[in-house]
Amino acid sequence: MNIRFVTKTIHAYLDYPVAIALIALPMVLGLGQSSPVAFWLSVVTGIAALALTILTDHETGLIRVVPYSFHLIVDFAVGVVFLAAPFVLGFKGIDFAYYIVNALAVLTVVSLHKPEVSEPRLA
Repeated sequence: MNIRFVTKTIHAYLDYPVAIALIALPMVLGLGQSSPVAFWLSVVTGIAALALTILTDHETGLIRVVPYSFHLIVDFAVGVVFLAAPFVLGFKGIDFAYYIVNALAVLTVVSLHKPEVSEPRLA
């Protein structure tokens, strides 16, 4: 049984809300209490995610110059950075929890990616 169910289309429609959430949630949740980096890391990542989504060759990409496989690699890297950041940068409280939850969500979505027939498998 293959548990990979996150198609390119599903992923494409998740990208914009996730990017907007990464930009807005630091303000809503009051991130940055343990370090200003906790606030800005999410905002900058959200802006970069928005740009990447606009440039990705998938259903919701507007310019479509970045291969989807590269987009997945960037998403994986973001998950790893978000997982390491609370420990490396000493985040506490809501800052710590925010990055751990986001890291696990991103890494889960990437790991559940269902390759298309013509698409090479990443893992």
